[in-house]
Amino acid sequence: MISARLRLGAGAALGLALSLGVSPAVAEDWSYGQRNVPDFKPAFAGQTRAPKLDSGVRVARRVVARGLTHPWGIAVLPEGGYLVTERSGALRPVSASGRVGAPVKGVPAVVAQGQGGLLDVALAPDFDQTRVIYLTYAKRVKGGVATAAARAVLSADATRLVGVRDLFVQSPASPTTAHFGSRIVADGAYLYLTTGEHFTERQRQFAQDPGKTYGKVIRIRADGAAPADNPFPRRGPKVWSYGHRNPQGLALRPGTEELWEMEHGPRGGDELNLIRKGGNYGWPVVSYGENYSGSPVGSGKAHAKGMIEPRYYWDPVIAPSGFTFYEGAMFPGWKGDILAASLSPGGLVRLKLKGDRVVGEERFLYGRDRVRDVAVDRDGAILILTDQEDGQLIRLVRE
Repeated sequence: MISARLRLGAGAALGLALSLGVSPAVAEDWSYGQRNVPDFKPAFAGQTRAPKLDSGVRVARRVVARGLTHPWGIAVLPEGGYLVTERSGALRPVSASGRVGAPVKGVPAVVAQGQGGLLDVALAPDFDQTRVIYLTYAKRVKGGVATAAARAVLSADATRLVGVRDLFVQSPASPTTAHFGSRIVADGAYLYLTTGEHFTERQRQFAQDPGKTYGKVIRIRADGAAPADNPFPRRGPKVWSYGHRNPQGLALRPGTEELWEMEHGPRGGDELNLIRKGGNYGWPVVSYGENYSGSPVGSGKAHAKGMIEPRYYWDPVIAPSGFTFYEGAMFPGWKGDILAASLSPGGLVRLKLKGDRVVGEERFLYGRDRVRDVAVDRDGAILILTDQEDGQLIRLVRE
């Protein structure tokens, strides 16, 4: 295990960290960068480029485990240790000391192509009694591929899954192994999960159709059934919200019933959304970004009547993936803040909230780690997964 003590924002710590070969957790020397679409104006003050924060917190950065192949999702086990998914199809137990176990047997077959593979993992709220977990993955179906969610029981020794069955399979099938979305949240009797719109000009249009589960937040019962109070009982009985692009972040705000989501924009236009029942979040009609070619998205506008504004957006992108609301004891000044993974430029993004507005942003590990998921350990340490061929599980702890 490699460790380094760092004061966030301290130049001496930066030199020390570099000499030790670790990515320094600094909160300075970063820029919002040049806008891709400078003509777009925010709908309200603070919707983008919030004031920069510098918490001055001292942390130690520790590599817990190496050799994880493009890890995607992490769940913290109540008995200690972690479950980590690898996009190639392996679900691996990792001990608190960093020992990476053999792949758990019984994982569903995945399509490990493009952006597909074994994706998220979450524990059922009653995992202590039932050992139930949920997985999301890219599934081969007739006509192509789909985002799927499965339920399984993890054996007591964490070596095998039993009773594996799908609770949800996206439809229609897609020929494109891109934009699977795929974050999942277990909330008592319900599951929420995200689906992407599979990227292409034709398929992205399905994000506006509640009858197709592309570009959606899905809400199902823990047994996979559609709840009777979902907003589109006839057209899309499992759809909770629509008009999303590639949402890879989803979390419930502690102490509330608020469901928050993050999604990748195109070139600019990454979003943080507060999800409303039946809400239309605009893609691909409106966006705060532009196509990778530089051409306008949809209407060429950032706003439209009847489409819900993001609570926050980035231009240029941070490429957000997993995020969590911090509730640990180790960093008490961050209680209730969002901690989000950034794939590009990379690192960890902290957002300070006041109500449903972002009032400050702070970044760590800027441009150094391609972070895929974020979680909070049992002791309040911050866990991050780095998405690379030799991926790492890292703990950030208070010095």
